[in-house]
Amino acid sequence: MKLYNTLSRLTEDFRPLNPPYVTLYCCGPTVYDFSHIGHYRTYVGNDVIRKTLTYLGYKVKHVMNITDVGHLSDDADAGEDKMEKGAKKYKKTVWDVAEFYTDFFFKANDAFNINRPDIVCKATKHIGDIINLIKKIEKKGFTYMTDEALYFDVTKFDGYDRLSGQNTDEKKQAVREEVVVDKNKKHPADFVLWFKRTGRFKNHTMHWDSPWGDGFPGWHIECSAMSMKYLGDQIDIHTGGVDHIPLHHPNEIAQSESATGKHPFVKYWVHHNFLLVDNQKMSKSLNNFFTIEDIKKNRIHPLAIRLLFLQTHYRKEMNFTWESARSAQEAYYRLKEYVSVLKNQSERVNLSQEKMEKIEKFKQNFVAAVSSDFQLPQALAVVWQMIKSNIPSADKLDLLFDFDNILGLGLNELETYTIPQTVNQLAERRLKARLEKDFGKSDELRKKIESFGYTIIDTENGFDLKKRN
Repeated sequence: MKLYNTLSRLTEDFRPLNPPYVTLYCCGPTVYDFSHIGHYRTYVGNDVIRKTLTYLGYKVKHVMNITDVGHLSDDADAGEDKMEKGAKKYKKTVWDVAEFYTDFFFKANDAFNINRPDIVCKATKHIGDIINLIKKIEKKGFTYMTDEALYFDVTKFDGYDRLSGQNTDEKKQAVREEVVVDKNKKHPADFVLWFKRTGRFKNHTMHWDSPWGDGFPGWHIECSAMSMKYLGDQIDIHTGGVDHIPLHHPNEIAQSESATGKHPFVKYWVHHNFLLVDNQKMSKSLNNFFTIEDIKKNRIHPLAIRLLFLQTHYRKEMNFTWESARSAQEAYYRLKEYVSVLKNQSERVNLSQEKMEKIEKFKQNFVAAVSSDFQLPQALAVVWQMIKSNIPSADKLDLLFDFDNILGLGLNELETYTIPQTVNQLAERRLKARLEKDFGKSDELRKKIESFGYTIIDTENGFDLKKRN
């Protein structure tokens, strides 16, 4: 297996620290607002990584954090705490906000058929672990104190910029003035390990006693503390979005390696690229995001969105449109229809040598694609080639179910029915006729739908289709 390592900027052979065991840490959500589908492009990608490793025989231990304190609206320790911001916006306590949006995150997680990590850890439940780690870093001489916070001094850590590729010294003389809220902060790249409950954070709701005063942890320290607690001092694979490359992940490396003295903290760094809307990053700050609820309101199956994500390599930007979502839904329904048809044609036949070789070749090509830095677009091309081939139906079905152990499209899940593409298209045309108040056309299309054995029910968000008994 090969994967691209952001740290080396090379595609490398995958050799875990302790085979066949693999430690996998994935940066999780900050639960102050709704998770959007841009986030889920990353989490589907993480799920594919885990599924692929498992498929290939590795024993994976998967850990993901939940950030419920310490993440500021500016990642360079400026701005307000995102949890406090969410509490003000929705007029709830920070604790209620964290619980509500954690639940929302996992409901969407389940809809996209993403396996839960083996361990999900919340920052607020690991304050003791965070404090103990900071003590180690402080003892090694990498910190300094101001009136406002305890900082990590990046100038004392060799190779701070090796992941990001940025020149930290040049950053100090950048044309743009760095925003430094704390006037006693020594270097723009220095980052907070522990905020004191003073100044702008005087009334911060979440706070704990510590050797550095009453306060709360910075954002970056939680991932180091929790990954070490559950996975040890060194990790095989650490994932996140490309937006973590400039700051969050270099900070993780610096604080982890300074505490333990072990290099590297992470052997393979994997970063997922952005989901765009109108060629801009999908984000809450731009208010151009869609959630799982928007997907459902537009009558798109969540697993069709999962299929859509698999059609673009994880290291490439991907532009989201509702047209592409509907196209992915048509492809998803075709796959489900193929499964339904193949189940009814799945008699075993004696295979010729030629067909046995074809079956094995399809499997080899699929595995080769996913094992080459998770080339899912190539893997999907193999799926469609296999479906169109002349190998027996039973073997097609076996391969589809086998491949779905990685694709995660729920192809083997029992359903009472799968709505044919033709019926969905008729229903969409009928909805358009209703909105245009062409009720004669609407009634005509309803009768056509019923001729296929389905009943259409008008709803607030459009329609539902039910199989008639």
